[in-house]
Amino acid sequence: MTRQIRYQDAIREAQAQILAADPRTYIIGLGAPGPTGIFGTTKDLQREFGVDRVFDMPSSENAMTGVALGTSLLGRRPIVVHMRVDFALLSMEPLVNQIAKWHYMYGGHMVAPLTIRMIIGRGWGQGPQHSQSLQAWLAHVPGLKVVMPTTAHDVKGMLIAAVADDAPVIVMEHRWLYGVTGVVPEEMYEVPLDQAAVVRSGKDVTLAATSYMTLESLRAADMLSQIGVEADVIDLRSLTPIDLPTLSASIARTGRIVVSDTGHSLFGVCAEVLALVAESCFSQLKSAPGRVGLPHAPTPTSPALADLYYPRALDIARAAAEMLGAAHRLPPEILGEHKWKDTPDPSFTGPY
Repeated sequence: MTRQIRYQDAIREAQAQILAADPRTYIIGLGAPGPTGIFGTTKDLQREFGVDRVFDMPSSENAMTGVALGTSLLGRRPIVVHMRVDFALLSMEPLVNQIAKWHYMYGGHMVAPLTIRMIIGRGWGQGPQHSQSLQAWLAHVPGLKVVMPTTAHDVKGMLIAAVADDAPVIVMEHRWLYGVTGVVPEEMYEVPLDQAAVVRSGKDVTLAATSYMTLESLRAADMLSQIGVEADVIDLRSLTPIDLPTLSASIARTGRIVVSDTGHSLFGVCAEVLALVAESCFSQLKSAPGRVGLPHAPTPTSPALADLYYPRALDIARAAAEMLGAAHRLPPEILGEHKWKDTPDPSFTGPY
């Protein structure tokens, strides 16, 4: 029988197996041993593995990250959890100035093998300080690997691969994915940290996306199929590096690309992907590429502003259809979708 579990359960299972398999590993994070266990991802792990392996921490992100760096230099392999990427900003000094550069500063003779989970995502009016998607910031820093798994299968395999890697790895998790189920093997396995995945095949346009926007791209592909447009959908999964060979192969088939990301369009992942495409695949493009992301403004709280702020599947479908001169063929019932764009994906049920 093929087992299906939720994204959040896949994360918990990965960490439990990592802790059981390698005594050098431990988990540290605000609320890690708490009653909800950071959206269920660390629930009861302290009870199972003890207070020496699963730590709670007060709001001291900078100190926590520094402690994790120190222990990694002594041979441990910590998993640091920031339940909001916004909170992780307090740890930028040890992360950017120390952890990312350690391997290079010491000529490869020392490594800092940290895995840092950061949760992104919006919903229910989380507002400008609790719902940012700052993956482009982190991917800009040489020495950090940044991955954004979309499926339950990938988040387990990439988390295990991250802990096994000698480089510091940032695992960005969109909280709207936590309730999404998928096929996940019970045993330990690794998913490569440097490869994109083609999750739907088509010949007319490439829809490349990160994290939760991959689900929106699949929905956009369904919309496009209603007007006879077949989309290639690529889950980028890794930002450092971006899997250019997979992108190039797709563009060779379609000649068109729309990139969507959970972050801001300007100076972000969309911009970087399109720059790589322009440098490497320009002669294969049949039309100007497009991007779908957040506007250059802080995340809003109110429903009225959220409706103007957040892109979803329709925006991706419309961008692709306009490239093909087919936007007018999108059915009226599709154009009327969604009432409040800050309402979580139906698969997400909380806790908040």
